[in-house]
Amino acid sequence: MGDVAMTVPVLRALTSQYPELKITVVTRAFFKPFFQDLDNVTVYEADLKGKHKGVLGLYKLSKELKALKFDAVADLHNVLRSKILKFFFFGKRVVQLDKGRAEKKALTSGQTFQQLKTTHQRYADVFEALGFSVDLTQPSFSAPKELSDNLSAFISNKALKTIGIAPFAAHESKMYPIEKMKSVIADVSKNHNVILFGGGAKEITILNQIEQGFDNVKSVAGKITFEEELALISNLDVMLAMDSGNAHLAAMLGKKVITIWGVTHPFAGFAPFNQPNDFALTADREQFPLIPTSIYGNKFPEGYENAAGSVSETIIVSKIKAII
Repeated sequence: MGDVAMTVPVLRALTSQYPELKITVVTRAFFKPFFQDLDNVTVYEADLKGKHKGVLGLYKLSKELKALKFDAVADLHNVLRSKILKFFFFGKRVVQLDKGRAEKKALTSGQTFQQLKTTHQRYADVFEALGFSVDLTQPSFSAPKELSDNLSAFISNKALKTIGIAPFAAHESKMYPIEKMKSVIADVSKNHNVILFGGGAKEITILNQIEQGFDNVKSVAGKITFEEELALISNLDVMLAMDSGNAHLAAMLGKKVITIWGVTHPFAGFAPFNQPNDFALTADREQFPLIPTSIYGNKFPEGYENAAGSVSETIIVSKIKAII
């Protein structure tokens, strides 16, 4: 989800700087709301578990896409499926994303420790190779969505600023310890609204328990649609998240995003779009010198499980209050 969300600010810049372009985004139906406010951008839904499943399904998809009479293909994914599609697009110009695997391997193996090219710039490089240089330095964003009465109910006190907190990630090694997060929530909810984001049965249970323990705290997990979540995020004053999809959702909507990093590191290029470097709160590398241990947080040595916990609650709360 984060990878798809990161394409949005790049496509917004592309279509605003080249208004004559017509873009068709091929992605899962779930991600369609990401692109709803982009001019000259339509979404073609890939049913990867149904009619577009497997090689034969991808062949069907390629035929459907060829009927759109596109001029070129920007492959921003560069995985097996898109490589198969590239084969079926024989005769069409295709530029594929350079994922920078060698540089990332050097980073996670400890050979280097320096900022790599951002994923957003890697996406922009694909379009430059197609003849469309994209400037990402002056981004624009849509206005916050108007909230329905149902969504407004998640903002406890309209006179207070509203902070979104998404405490979960795909891997526990990227998550801030939940008890420490409760301390953060206890502090910031005294004078601010807090909206909790997450999904899945276990996460919903945890977030509901947290909601019941504090004033000015509401959980949306399992209570509203994904599109409604995006509307709520667009009305936040700041989002606190892990190195996770929620961070990228908030960033694509132009929000200020504080991220907490465990065994991964923003040097790999996955920091949320248009955020100052000091908004990324990283684990203590004196205590955990092998960080980043992997790009996605799925590999780490013993004892690194709670690396994110080396970021103090005080630092997180202070950063939130400074931004607010």
